[in-house]
Amino acid sequence: MGKMKQVVLGVSMTLVALAVQAETEPDVTVIETTRLVGFGEAKYPADFSHFDYVNPQAPKYGKVTYGQVGTFDNFNRYASRGVAGAATGQLYDTLMFSPADEVDAYYPLIAEKIRYADDYSWLEVDINPAAKFHDGQPITAHDVEFTFETFMTKGVPQYRVYYQDVESVKAVNDKTARIEMKTPNREKLFSLAQTMTVLPKHFWKGKDFSEPLDTPPVGSGAYKVSTYKSGQSLTYELVEDYWAQDLPVNIGRNNFQQVQYDYYRDETVMLEAFKAGEFDYREESSAKFWANSYTGANFDRGFIKKEEIPHSKPTGTQALVFNIQKPMFGDPKVREALNYALDFQWMNANMFYNQYERTRSFFQNTEYEAKGLPSDEEVAVLKPFSDKIPPRVYTEEYQPPVTDGSGRIRAQMRTAFALLKEAGWELQNKVMTNVETGEPMSFELLIYSPTTERIAIPVQKNLKRMGIDMKIRTIDTTQYIKRLRERDFDMVSSAYPAFTHPSPDMMIVWHSSYIDSTYNRAGVADPVVDALTLEISESQEDPEKLLALGRALDRYFQWNFYIIPQWHSSIYRVATWDKFERPEITPKYDLAIDTWWVSKEKAQKLPAKRQ
Repeated sequence: MGKMKQVVLGVSMTLVALAVQAETEPDVTVIETTRLVGFGEAKYPADFSHFDYVNPQAPKYGKVTYGQVGTFDNFNRYASRGVAGAATGQLYDTLMFSPADEVDAYYPLIAEKIRYADDYSWLEVDINPAAKFHDGQPITAHDVEFTFETFMTKGVPQYRVYYQDVESVKAVNDKTARIEMKTPNREKLFSLAQTMTVLPKHFWKGKDFSEPLDTPPVGSGAYKVSTYKSGQSLTYELVEDYWAQDLPVNIGRNNFQQVQYDYYRDETVMLEAFKAGEFDYREESSAKFWANSYTGANFDRGFIKKEEIPHSKPTGTQALVFNIQKPMFGDPKVREALNYALDFQWMNANMFYNQYERTRSFFQNTEYEAKGLPSDEEVAVLKPFSDKIPPRVYTEEYQPPVTDGSGRIRAQMRTAFALLKEAGWELQNKVMTNVETGEPMSFELLIYSPTTERIAIPVQKNLKRMGIDMKIRTIDTTQYIKRLRERDFDMVSSAYPAFTHPSPDMMIVWHSSYIDSTYNRAGVADPVVDALTLEISESQEDPEKLLALGRALDRYFQWNFYIIPQWHSSIYRVATWDKFERPEITPKYDLAIDTWWVSKEKAQKLPAKRQ
């Protein structure tokens, strides 16, 4: 990072940060601030009263019930086994809070104030004196220290790997925690200060944090568990004396008195329950359901409201994901060939009512999406790895296969056969066979939802026409999560998170250090990916370089065919029992349901159980 950027960091990242010379460290400038921004500049000033996208006068009233597919068996979101209940991760407040209309900007929650060295060797967090857990115990720096030690010794593996550059997190006194770095690293330092969930030491001490928790823990957030029936229902209630309710980050948010999650065995059953009035809100992911199933007496009476709300947020990459650690999928040519079995044009017209666009990028709907041919800057980024870069990166724009929509894919099959032959496979008695071993090409797609089976069957049929046997196996969510963790699958239907910009979080998803993380669905362990994601992490203050890095990495992903990309939509498809109001502004990066509220007047017009 250049010297000029270090000098102006306090302005460009924190706007009103106060820089003072440290007495004990004469060569280090200490920057004091109430905000931390990892990318870009802070939108809100230090004295802001509330976010732009909330209604500060929203009433705290009523109840919302959501539907949830699957089951749950415990309350520890961070356990290494079991399935945690919906929203259990929100039982605890974090040090800082990020709004839904900014990228990587954080404002005070538990942390009242931040100080850090301009060489990023250390950072101190001052705890809000009013901060407390639900049992009345104060939140202290000792809880922060305990939390870090717990996550590093008993938490999820990727946490330990990501924060290995942190030397220590220690309580300086009851209300100040200090983070010391082994190697100065701005992104890791800021990330820890921004997003750390603070656990109550007095509750968790002596318990095994890696194990499931049968009863609700002591929390600190706006809601606490009021009632539950394991595997069936979970209800939260708004904490009456919630310590942070008047902080700017919470004004106009958390407006429901109760929030309930009811569990259903599959999407079809859950949709029928919604239409019958069993819960209040549904965001639809199925185009077929949206086009055909949102009808009935409660729609005719005006009880249920159906809306399409446009958005411009980055889109996650939904896909059929190869486990490339399986020998069958180790060759990119095999993976590319199987991409020709997904006939998007036919599926969109015949199954999805032309509601979707094809996904082609891991940065979909952002400026980092790789389009056209690489720029000179991208070529420079890729030059150190020239012997490992697929040649087409430089000569072709990647596009997923396109058909005429008729359902006949003979041309695509010919291309696939040519690729498979180059990879050592050929048709023998109408079965795609490995020339060396004589083994047929057969694999399993692992899913947990019947709606996924519906979209997988056309791919299965096309593969069968190519002599390839794709079995579809449906299991429950508990088994599915277990097999993901153990990487016991050939292929899954899954999603990669949406990134607004190339962020350090990409390392958790893609870097080989995190290969045991379930985020790395494809099992990628590649020196090029490692190098580029590390450079991204180290280049957060250089927007021009990030642009080249992001697009270059996207191209590398595209031409390595780790996935069969599916599709996306640029609208929220939302149906509600018509009792809600919401602010006039919808934030750019989220629907922000936590800013909605229940209207007494509208609720009284509904059947009693939905009021």
